[in-house]
Amino acid sequence: MTDIHSHILFDVDDGSSNIEESIELLKKLKSIGFKNVILTPHYIEGSDYCSLNQEKLEKIEILKSEIKKNNIDINIYLGNEIFINDNIIKSIKDGKIYPLNNTKYLLIELPFYNQILNLDDILFEITHAGYIPVIAHPERYSYFQENYKLIDSLRENGVLFQANYSSILGHYGKQAKKLLKYMLKQKYIDYLGTDIHHIGKTFVIDNFEKINKKIKKITKEEYYNQIINNCNNLISK
Repeated sequence: MTDIHSHILFDVDDGSSNIEESIELLKKLKSIGFKNVILTPHYIEGSDYCSLNQEKLEKIEILKSEIKKNNIDINIYLGNEIFINDNIIKSIKDGKIYPLNNTKYLLIELPFYNQILNLDDILFEITHAGYIPVIAHPERYSYFQENYKLIDSLRENGVLFQANYSSILGHYGKQAKKLLKYMLKQKYIDYLGTDIHHIGKTFVIDNFEKINKKIKKITKEEYYNQIINNCNNLISK
């Protein structure tokens, strides 16, 4: 399996604070069946979370060496969770943003409570430049929870979605759980991710068997396998 959303790259955002924590999280992900992990540190323009690609690539090489030393049979790749802004394409060209495993897929985060009024324009610019936007954890945004038609409209326009595994157990609240169920039933979810940050907050790992059982009950085997294959395909592209 492949985790396409994680904050395991050390000392670049609000995720792993050091390489030791990164290693422990990777061990835990390996223990529940993940073979590949895309590290997606936050990229938030104008904040402290805006490391350049060069720094991220240097850190990932250090982490790969540590993985080898610890004999962990797991592969890591680079990406970013990009907070929505008007300069995404320019930032890619400037070496600030890294697509998921250097593909054309971009993991895009939206504000949790304030709807972006020009979202369609930004997404159009991204697709016009040849990239494919994947909205991170849509089930967690309050305006989507309040108006499912916003989700329907984005889907009709070809937008892809990545949900967090933990949402199905209500880890982010009842409304997130309810929206995720709706999106799974509509077959809107293209990817799943752990969105894991810290060794002390491993709800998704501790409850992974129960999570998968709940998701499979809704999706059935064929659609569930399709989601897993979508994640794996980001590694093989």
